Amino acid sequence: MTQSNDETILLSRERAAKVLGIRPQTLACWACNKRYPLPFVKIGRRVMYRLADIEQFIIDNVVEKEAA
Repeated sequence: MTQSNDETILLSRERAAKVLGIRPQTLACWACNKRYPLPFVKIGRRVMYRLADIEQFIIDNVVEKEAA
């Protein structure tokens, strides 16, 4: 099975939070209470985020300007 580059790039919680412009603690809260459907990968005790999932999360949360 072949995957694109973005699907194989893993970001730490700190780096993912920086990309999203939020604090790492916010991502931890989202993971615990499932507030947002942002998938993560657990590797031992580490929590990692796929770059492709971060990019899709951003696309899914774009709010279009309403017509006046």
